[in-house]
Amino acid sequence: MTLPFADREAAGELLAARVKGIVDPIVLALPRGGVPVAAPLAARLRGTLDVLVTRKIGYPPQPELGVGAIAEGGEPVFDDDLLLRLGLTRADLARVVEAERAELRRRVEVYRGSRPLPELTGRDVVVVDDGLATGVTARAALRTVRRADPLRLVLAVPVASAETAAAMSAEADQVVVLATPPRFHSVGQWYARFGQLSDDDVLGILGTPE
Repeated sequence: MTLPFADREAAGELLAARVKGIVDPIVLALPRGGVPVAAPLAARLRGTLDVLVTRKIGYPPQPELGVGAIAEGGEPVFDDDLLLRLGLTRADLARVVEAERAELRRRVEVYRGSRPLPELTGRDVVVVDDGLATGVTARAALRTVRRADPLRLVLAVPVASAETAAAMSAEADQVVVLATPPRFHSVGQWYARFGQLSDDDVLGILGTPE
């Protein structure tokens, strides 16, 4: 696999060719970055594309460092080893969690309005993101989906740290990763173009006929 990927869409096309044996799936993208990756995958699999809204719970002095995450319909999931190294408890993050719950509710309203998630019970479900660093956001999403009792739960991402990819095998029935490069510092380093996406970008992709 040649890195970096050109962009999220190109990575999604490559990923779509690697996901096999899935029947009429629900493809759940983790917005915002997972949506352009998931769109070509859903088209190739003839699946239903939707979003599963998640929010990272950041380390207060350095919010981009995810110490936990929450997915719609689920409870917060924390990286307890990281919390220990940072000298934090879950209670220390209560205000951050409430702020992220509020933003999660806002995004659910923007992306789906009053429409609920598709029925996941007894269905093949593919959860898609643009990459995995710590994996805490994907873990929160997978645990939420698992509670819905899908027939098969697949995690598909273009790039991940090797350690995180291995850990995800405990959360999903199948983990599909195109590349696990060494010296993994961030997801964005493995994309030539990795611009920030807006809510309008997400809505545009979700509204595009497949």
